[in-house]
Amino acid sequence: MLVALLTALVAALAAACAPSVDPIERLGRRAAEGARASHGSGAEPSYRRYGPAAPLRTAPHPAGRAGRERGPLPPVLDRVPTRDRVVFLTYDDGAERDPRFVDLVRDLRLPVGLFLTDSVVGPGYGYFARLRAVGASVQNHTLDHPALRGLPYAGQRAEICGQRDKLHARFGVRPRLFRPPYGTYDTTTLRAAADCGVSALVLWRACTDGTDLRFTHGPARLLPGDIVSLTPDETAGDGLRERTARLLRRIQRQGLTVGRLEDYL
Repeated sequence: MLVALLTALVAALAAACAPSVDPIERLGRRAAEGARASHGSGAEPSYRRYGPAAPLRTAPHPAGRAGRERGPLPPVLDRVPTRDRVVFLTYDDGAERDPRFVDLVRDLRLPVGLFLTDSVVGPGYGYFARLRAVGASVQNHTLDHPALRGLPYAGQRAEICGQRDKLHARFGVRPRLFRPPYGTYDTTTLRAAADCGVSALVLWRACTDGTDLRFTHGPARLLPGDIVSLTPDETAGDGLRERTARLLRRIQRQGLTVGRLEDYL
């Protein structure tokens, strides 16, 4: 009973930052943006094109993966227990395909995590292959983006293992990290994820909200180890590059840098 209550509480907190718009609908809204040309080259240091006052510090290489002794079920994390002054940037679904974002990831060597949904990515896997080639990691966000909590085991396993197999076929890797759509899950999700080779369910403690950040719990500021979800900006219409650059300036002002999530989990 206590486990069920804690699971529901964590899921409710995470859902506070979950996008209210279905990713397929978002894909239509962003279709024109995906057609923009890539810009930016020249003698100016690359980081200045994106707004940071100085180059991003390289994240320390962790001595070992953070966390705890592994049990039969994967842990659910919205932040990483580390003293390293790093945060982790994650992006969901695959509905937004800003070609200038590829430039930013390449130029800043930014270790972002992409949680992809097959039905949303559709024919756009080539874009994410380019991102992976410049250092982004590809992780699991189900085949069809359903809210998993309450679904039978067979359905949840098909969603998680199915996308694992799709990503393996596309990129030759089987992702270890999984983000449940809308941040909702139950014990059945954990069982299915474990059976699909997932080592951790990744939620978020902070998410973008227009030009600001929202936090699911704790202090209303970025802390070392925070996992950040960059959600669509449906009011200002900024693309991935602008929203990420704005967040990077905030990260730098707080004396933090960006780490690679799979190095820590």
